[in-house]
Amino acid sequence: MAGRLAGKVALITGGGLGGIGGASALAFVNEGARVVILDVDQARGEACLAHLRDAGGDGLFVRADVTQDDQVLSAVQQTIQRFGALHVLVCCAGGSIPADDFIADVDLAVFEHTMRLDLLGTMLACRHAIPAIIRGGGGAVVNLSSGAALRGSSPAHIYTAAKGGIVALTRALAATYARNNVRVNAIAAGRILSRRILESFGPPGQPGPVPDRQDAAGRLKEYPFWVGQPEDIANIAVFLASDESRMITGATIPADGGRSAY
Repeated sequence: MAGRLAGKVALITGGGLGGIGGASALAFVNEGARVVILDVDQARGEACLAHLRDAGGDGLFVRADVTQDDQVLSAVQQTIQRFGALHVLVCCAGGSIPADDFIADVDLAVFEHTMRLDLLGTMLACRHAIPAIIRGGGGAVVNLSSGAALRGSSPAHIYTAAKGGIVALTRALAATYARNNVRVNAIAAGRILSRRILESFGPPGQPGPVPDRQDAAGRLKEYPFWVGQPEDIANIAVFLASDESRMITGATIPADGGRSAY
């Protein structure tokens, strides 16, 4: 039986092994898509491509920095050159950094870094991918936001603002490009145990290199579904990229264990 994404070509930013992007790349090829992995980390990007090939998938790795307009444009062009079309964009590149803090205390360098990586990186990917998706007959964009953008209670104020910007950008793009058969949605993820999170904070309840001011172990008592694996978000991305979600656009899907709801 053909997969839910059979015949689709997907470009996934932040697609290196160990995070949501890498898990999404594998989930997409398992559903029949051909996948282009964009990542600034050469080793992680090539490792993810090797996993795709081991799974029998067809893919390409492009080393690129999502904050650089020319590099993102080149990645889209390479996608078209290799596969002839682009149907799906998944923006996973981004993330918080431990130096993020309350607005009165945070260093302005954190603002510059986080806004460029999370919000500008998403914008540039959409800027260049959406016209290609339109030329291919339409498709879907999936942007990664955060539950922090919906509840506004994270001590990482800059990350919260950047992810909130992604929610607003998603709505604006959905309103503009529906007439072109392009759906644009976002996922507001909770605490996902990616390589980056584990290296920064460690597993919930265990000490990591940086103090976990969100007290993950304590949060889990009230929100037992708050912590997940990259594959949990990848499964939602597959759904939003597939025709199963053809009536959904402009939405932000909370996948944060209910923290933004109660």
